[in-house]
Amino acid sequence: MALNAIDGMLAREHGQRSTLGAYLNELTDVISDAALYLPFAFVAPFGALSVGLVIWLAAVSEMAGALGPMVGASRRYEGPMGKSDRAFVFGALGLWLGLAGQLPAWLAWLMPAIALLMVANIINRVRAGLSEIRRQQQG
Repeated sequence: MALNAIDGMLAREHGQRSTLGAYLNELTDVISDAALYLPFAFVAPFGALSVGLVIWLAAVSEMAGALGPMVGASRRYEGPMGKSDRAFVFGALGLWLGLAGQLPAWLAWLMPAIALLMVANIINRVRAGLSEIRRQQQG
């Protein structure tokens, strides 16, 4: 997460933004999310269905944000449970798993909760992009 942010910041700061870089940034973000979240499908109390849903919603969330420029709005980063939030949650889960060796059964609710928050994220990103377009058309 930190390297991703630094990479983008350096590209903007030094005028090294490119169309290929934009494609690679968005695509590798989605691919890295999937690669980092997928192992949790094999960790109790989670399962393939709940983790798979989170992976799919993460990709849709990033697409909803990246579509902003396609319709004349800015890149959308609204939350809840955007990329930074997901990185924090999955990082904390990985740390917990690494230190304790297993996750408690009561965490079974976490993936469905993340999925619901990401549905709200997708709705927020689309609404914010549409709202920005409406403001541009009015003003």
